[in-house]
Amino acid sequence: MLLTIDIGNTKIKCAVFEENTLLEKFVFDQNEALIFFKKIFKKFNTIRFSIASSVGKLEKECLSYVEKHSNLIVVSHEISFPFENLYSTPTTLGIDRMVLAAGACLSFPNTNCLIIDAGTCITYDFLNEDGQYYGGAISPGLQLRYKALHNYTAKLPLLDKENIDFFIGQNTNESIHSGIINGMVHEIEGFISQYFLKYQHLTIILTGGDADFLAKRLKSTIFANSNFLLESLNLLFNYVQTQND
Repeated sequence: MLLTIDIGNTKIKCAVFEENTLLEKFVFDQNEALIFFKKIFKKFNTIRFSIASSVGKLEKECLSYVEKHSNLIVVSHEISFPFENLYSTPTTLGIDRMVLAAGACLSFPNTNCLIIDAGTCITYDFLNEDGQYYGGAISPGLQLRYKALHNYTAKLPLLDKENIDFFIGQNTNESIHSGIINGMVHEIEGFISQYFLKYQHLTIILTGGDADFLAKRLKSTIFANSNFLLESLNLLFNYVQTQND
């Protein structure tokens, strides 16, 4: 069994895999990490390997616990990836973006892929049919947009995302929801349209914590999978193992 660990900016997500089958997923806060890792290894006591990618921080005690109970790979720029990295500053490319690109390359070989990760930030990453990674874009995610409107204005309230079916806000709260949610949808559709102008054959992968929330609002045909990063870690682990054999 393999434990995949995604250490994000706000949450830690884990999944237990038996080969390519996801058995169970866990989501928890940073301060709950050690408690959850103990529960996971107790429930799945045949986990032999683990792989972790991180854009956030994990306490050393937690990392040591995972290392003690499994053979741990921490994804870095030094390990083998299944694509050619053409980013102009390759060592500054986020590990999470590299893992997603690896997952796209391994899941959709010989395909132009646009990976959209809607989390704390929303990232766009492009990989062409020749397995070459070019880069993409980064913008604020849904919660960052809500927080920015509240934190950098005098009177606008802090709201949580809601399902809306309007584009004309008739009060302050509705106007904020419309601006943020409809604005993000238009942003994503705009990026997709730009890519389609250059690449007619394009697979679009939408993932991240807000993937399901956004997917039903998008007109474009997309492959929506909120677990894509965890699944990509599983695929990357298998790829690294074959490279080391």
